[in-house]
Amino acid sequence: MAESHIRYGGFGGIAFRLISDNYVALFSRFIPCGVWEAVYLLDSLLANDSDIQPDQIHADTQGQSLPIFGLAALLGFDLLPRIRNWHDLNFYRPTPGTTYKHIDALFEDNVIDWGLLERHWKDLMRAGISIREGRLSSVTLLRRLGNHSRRNRLYKVLRELGRVVRTVTLLRYLSEPGLRDQIAAVTNRTESFHNFAQFLMIGGRLIGHNDPEYQERVVKFNELVANCAIYSTALDITDAANALAAEGWPVDTDDLATISPYITRVIRRFGSWIVDLTPPSVTPTTRLDLEPRVLFRM
Repeated sequence: MAESHIRYGGFGGIAFRLISDNYVALFSRFIPCGVWEAVYLLDSLLANDSDIQPDQIHADTQGQSLPIFGLAALLGFDLLPRIRNWHDLNFYRPTPGTTYKHIDALFEDNVIDWGLLERHWKDLMRAGISIREGRLSSVTLLRRLGNHSRRNRLYKVLRELGRVVRTVTLLRYLSEPGLRDQIAAVTNRTESFHNFAQFLMIGGRLIGHNDPEYQERVVKFNELVANCAIYSTALDITDAANALAAEGWPVDTDDLATISPYITRVIRRFGSWIVDLTPPSVTPTTRLDLEPRVLFRM
């Protein structure tokens, strides 16, 4: 699987991670360097069997395309990527006669072909159900529906559905400051997890073994250690905030919002690593017990 990656400027494979909004890594998988990362995004989500089942997906530019937008909507996911140079993308009118008072210049002459969607809606539903039921991999489908398949009817209808969904997403991005903040915060959190996990990767980023199973174990164990450190730090933050509140100090939401469990200065990477599976004698405090309405002050 190892090969040269143009964007990252190195040789190897990519550990493709999905990070939850509660800071921990849900799971990861290795993917080849030369693929469009969006191809593996939906397939990875469908393979997720944890208790956390996301309905919103954030990614960078590599995690989106028109067919991906269409397929994500078909499978019930709200794709909200951070798109580089989004202002170069096309907006699509619902009908040729539709005009807008302030944003009409964004749409030019682009119009959605609703007839195409109506004619091939059954094909879309068959593809979506087949992927949901595990009879067809979204990776297999999207590989077949590459740019060389522009005459394929399923590609054309997925692209058309993607135009609808992406236009709505771009309009939401323009009109909702909160959504822009959310996309930036979540994608930055993902990058912070990568840096945090790399800090805990004893020996550096290089995996000095060519066995794929060994490589996957290294990545999985690295994420397990990272998740455990995140959980432990979150408990420490909770104890500190509760102690301040118990002493009568107000806990300001702006101060609390700046605290992340990706703290490295309190972690001793080198020393004795002891695996103790004995349940703790004292149940950890996982609930913030602050002054009423302080945490959610408007």
